[in-house]
Amino acid sequence: MGRLRQSLPRQHRPAHPPAPGPAEQRQPVPPPTGRAGPTGPAPSLPAPPAPPASAAPPAPPAPPDPASAGPRRLPGAAGALPGLALAACGVAAAWTVHRLLPAVPMLTAAVVLGVVAAHLPGVRGLVRGAASRGLSVAGRRLMRTGVVLLGLELGLADVLGLGWATVGMVLVVVAATFFGTLWAGRRLGLPGDQPLLVAAGSSICGASAIGAVGDARGSDERDVAACAALVTLCGTLAILVLPLLQGPLGLDAVRFGRWVGAGVHDVGQVVAAAQTAGPTALGEAVLVKLMRVALLAPLVTAVAVTAARGRRGGRDARPGGGTRRPAPVPLFVAGFLAMIALRTTGVLPDAVLGAAATVREFLLAAALFGLGSAVHVPSMARTGGRTALLGLGSWAVVAGVSYAGVLLVA
Repeated sequence: MGRLRQSLPRQHRPAHPPAPGPAEQRQPVPPPTGRAGPTGPAPSLPAPPAPPASAAPPAPPAPPDPASAGPRRLPGAAGALPGLALAACGVAAAWTVHRLLPAVPMLTAAVVLGVVAAHLPGVRGLVRGAASRGLSVAGRRLMRTGVVLLGLELGLADVLGLGWATVGMVLVVVAATFFGTLWAGRRLGLPGDQPLLVAAGSSICGASAIGAVGDARGSDERDVAACAALVTLCGTLAILVLPLLQGPLGLDAVRFGRWVGAGVHDVGQVVAAAQTAGPTALGEAVLVKLMRVALLAPLVTAVAVTAARGRRGGRDARPGGGTRRPAPVPLFVAGFLAMIALRTTGVLPDAVLGAAATVREFLLAAALFGLGSAVHVPSMARTGGRTALLGLGSWAVVAGVSYAGVLLVA
């Protein structure tokens, strides 16, 4: 055994290992492949690898930069004040336009001014920032209040005074326009609720019906704004075209007024178009138009019920796990019907009815300004051709069917 130990090569005998360097401390040393001698010292274990840099605790986030945080929104109800103030300025401007140009209804001017404000460089940032919440409130809540007050314009005695033939003619005009526009909009492939909104606005009462149906349906605000602007512009076209056709079509004041009431979208546009033929035509036009307005209640109720059924029987999940069933008739529609009943009783004096009409006009103007401010022209350009085609086609249908109905009833 001693000779064997002496015969081992000297290089195979373990020597004192040198101190590991930095690289050896970071990299594990592989285990030796040969067998160490029985008298050799145990090989040194490598140092554990240093933790990677990613394992270090993350640094605390830096505080946000106030300059890059964007416009700060006010909490609570105060956050709606900038938008409501801007809507009030828009109503004042629309009233001024109507006073300077009586042929332009204030509601039409309000929609146009809202669209202009949304794209004006000096006001665009305010519309999309601090004022956006208040403008949305104006477009929805003020619209509901205006629709409720609209019921004070109509009494059951007025409807019955026109005769059942005229009532039947109005029902046919509304049904043909609504279902025809809805069918055409779906055939054109318009997105979202646009076919429904254009059909409601063209067949009932313009932008007011669009706002009411969109609220009951829960439609996208951009669709509501785009359809309201389109229907308003088509109704403005009727103000210019229909008075020019009275003479060539041989219509007297009564028939012309009924044609305008059955074939023009908005109440203000009806007044603007019918007043060109005198007070008799204006009175007939307003009565027929208000009959169409009365059909807003069953239409909105039907839309609300259909939307509720689409949400699994009308139940919406609550955070606590319960369910909530929406009212089958929206509250503002119930208020609209209550105002019709109140007007029918005859207890309200003319001064109160006149003041309510003024308040209603300003509320609807503020609502339409808010809806107009939500219109984004570049977004409308993607479906603008099809939407415009539907709006013009719907306007032609309601004008043609109402003209035929007036001739048949007369």
